Parts: sequence; structure tokens; C-alpha cells
Amino acid sequence: MDKRLASFAAIRAALSLPLAPIQYLVSWPIRFAQDLKIVISTHDDLVKENLSLKTDQLLLRSQLQRLLAIESENNYLKSLLQSSRQVKGKTLIAELLSIEVEPFVNQAVLNKGTRDGVYVGQPVLDANGVMGQITEVGPLTSRLLLINDPHNGVAVQNARTGMRAIAVGDTYSGKMRLMYIPKTADIKVGDTFLTSGLSDHYPEGYPVGTIVLVDKDPAHQFAKIYLQPSAHLNSSRQVLLVWYQRNAHSSS
Repeated sequence: MDKRLASFAAIRAALSLPLAPIQYLVSWPIRFAQDLKIVISTHDDLVKENLSLKTDQLLLRSQLQRLLAIESENNYLKSLLQSSRQVKGKTLIAELLSIEVEPFVNQAVLNKGTRDGVYVGQPVLDANGVMGQITEVGPLTSRLLLINDPHNGVAVQNARTGMRAIAVGDTYSGKMRLMYIPKTADIKVGDTFLTSGLSDHYPEGYPVGTIVLVDKDPAHQFAKIYLQPSAHLNSSRQVLLVWYQRNAHSSS
């Protein structure tokens, strides 16, 4: 009758009105399940995406830190290369293999030895100043006595006044101390001391340290004067081996 009589269409439309809530009620669980599935799927996707983004961020940070380390190393090598150009004679870049951890011992092992021409007493610099001198040499490695070791002494000169002195490593502070300086000496905090070139070990004019403490105690005969080494003894990885001309002349 719905197909044959056009007037029956109005009856069908009238009947659809009370049936609509039932149809909505029947379809609601299905729609709810579908919506819940979409929500769960979306949540899982967001969790996975979040984890992926965190992983990528961690990797990027790690790569960035590595790039910063490489950039810092490159800048340091440029400074070291510039320092080598100021040295008269042959130079060679070496790398620290290890640091001595014994108390009151400030030494390091380098990756250069006799096959590279390294000799006992050879001066070693970094990009900022004097590191120390070679005390032992093997075929492939050598031992560096750092400038702040208590067994190391350096002939130095005040860049401001020209006054000469001897600086030795201090056992407890890790700094250097000027020996036998009268309390009347013109020395101020901030003064820079350079190698004087009066010894056979170090070339002239290289930074040794900066005065950080001047104590003129009346109870003591000499002033207590400490220098902070100019070289980055605790952070430099690459150093510069110097073939000092005075040594070369004396050996020849």
C-alpha cells in the first residue's frame, strides 16, 4: 500500500515520529562503542607520539651537546694552533691519556713518546699558558709533570714590573707559590707572571699564572704569594709539545 498509495506516505511519516526515540536508543550503544574506540585509539596514538617525541628530543639534546663539545674542542684547537705559531721552533700537538690520582701528585700521561722525538725536560703548553715539562719518555707515551706539582719549579717574571722569581707548585692548594719574596716587593693581586727564559726548560714570555693572594704577615720573613696557573690544568685535553731552541742548541 505504501508503494501504491501516495496518501499512505503521510501515515508512514506520522508513524516514524514515535519510533525515532527507539531507533536512537537502539543505535546509541553502537555509536558509543565506536566513539569510545576512536577515543581510545586516539589516546594510544597520542601516547605513542608523545613517547616518540620525547625520544627524539632526548636524541636531539644529546646530539646538540655533542656538537657543542665538538665546537668547543675546535675552538680550543684553533687557540692551540695560534699558540703554536707564536713558538719559535718545532711543535707537536699531543693528547692526554690519563691523569695521576695519587695525593699530592700532579702528573699526566701523553700519547707521544720517543718515536715522536719527545725528550725529558721538554716544555709543554696549552692554549692559555705553561702546562709543565716531560719527566719520563717511553716509545709510545710520556709522563708530564704539571706546573703545579710541588716538584716543579719555574723561573718567572712579573709582566708589570719585570721582577724575577721562582714559582713552585703548592701541595695543598693546587696553585703555585712564589718563593722567598720580600714583603717590600711590588706585587699586587692580578699581576701576571710569565716565563723569564732563564732556565733550559721553558721558552720566554709564556703565561705561568696570575696573582690571587698576597699575604704580608709581619710574623713571617717573606710574603706569602700564590698564583693561579694560566693553563687549564684540569680541563685541557690537547697540549703542545715544544722543541725549545735553547735546549736544541745545548744538545747540539
